[in-house]
Amino acid sequence: MAANAAPGPGPAILVIGDSLSAEYGLQRDSGWVALLGRRLAQEKTGYQIHNSSISGDTTSGGLSRLPAALARYRPEIVILELGSNDALRGLSLKMTQDNLSKMVAMSQQSRASVLLLGMRIPPNYGRQYTEQFQQLFAATAQEYKAALVPFLFEGIAADKRMFQADGMHPNEQAQATLAENVWEKLQPMLRPQ
Repeated sequence: MAANAAPGPGPAILVIGDSLSAEYGLQRDSGWVALLGRRLAQEKTGYQIHNSSISGDTTSGGLSRLPAALARYRPEIVILELGSNDALRGLSLKMTQDNLSKMVAMSQQSRASVLLLGMRIPPNYGRQYTEQFQQLFAATAQEYKAALVPFLFEGIAADKRMFQADGMHPNEQAQATLAENVWEKLQPMLRPQ
């Protein structure tokens, strides 16, 4: 999904993510980011959400795109949903963590608060790699005092009915749960308008 139109009034929330945020395989405007945007409006928070997510993106791609997105939207909050494609490609976890750390630091230097969305990968990548991947989100959040959703798929991961045919991408039915998982950690970060 391409980034939304020019920034509107009110503080901005920027989402930098991959297919899990870019509505891969979903009807347009049915993904968790769109649902979150509607909730922000319903609750009259004044916040505008801007989705700068690209299917297939890695932390390297997100890192290269982040400076322009920060300059364009001047977000008050940055939601980072990246890392899964790094792991699925077997990339270095140190590189993934370094990239996430740089994105968190860059966002904070631009005066944005950061919400990091944690992920897990299937156990067939080996126990050590799987565990280290899961832990890098918590470690990065702790190091930079960023907010953390420990596991974006909490509440749907074990339910095959919540996934598209590929077994990896949540379907439309799952999006409300994902939006709720993010909202739980996002809401305390919002300033009253």
